[in-house]
Amino acid sequence: MAIKVLEIHHHAIRMDGAPEREVLDFYQNVLGMAADEGRPNIPGIPGYWINVGAGGQLHLIGGAFPSMVARGPGQDPAAPHVALGVASVVETKAELQRMGVPFWSVVGITGPEFEQLFVNDPCGNMIELHQAGTCRCTLANRQR
Repeated sequence: MAIKVLEIHHHAIRMDGAPEREVLDFYQNVLGMAADEGRPNIPGIPGYWINVGAGGQLHLIGGAFPSMVARGPGQDPAAPHVALGVASVVETKAELQRMGVPFWSVVGITGPEFEQLFVNDPCGNMIELHQAGTCRCTLANRQR
């Protein structure tokens, strides 16, 4: 049985190499997208969540890299990644374990009970899996 992915939520991009305000200015004034004013304060991980229509966001991530929440080499949620909403994070975790797919998780970075699972595809690209309907990535959730 495969994991039930429902939505693409965000693509996380590092803001290394340019001043953060310059990066924000590019996304707002060149690409015409607005920052999500409801982004929570994530200690040690500054940045912006940029709204992309109704369906998702770009997460612009700054700060030290590796971040203070890194679990070790290759296990830093502040690294570039794509985030997908799944039908059930509990079932997803069980399915990853059943299939023997290596993963690691983080709880509480953006909310006290918000668990994020991270896996790497065969090319090494990091994929975040989290419970659909629990983040601000979609317009419907930002309007609650």
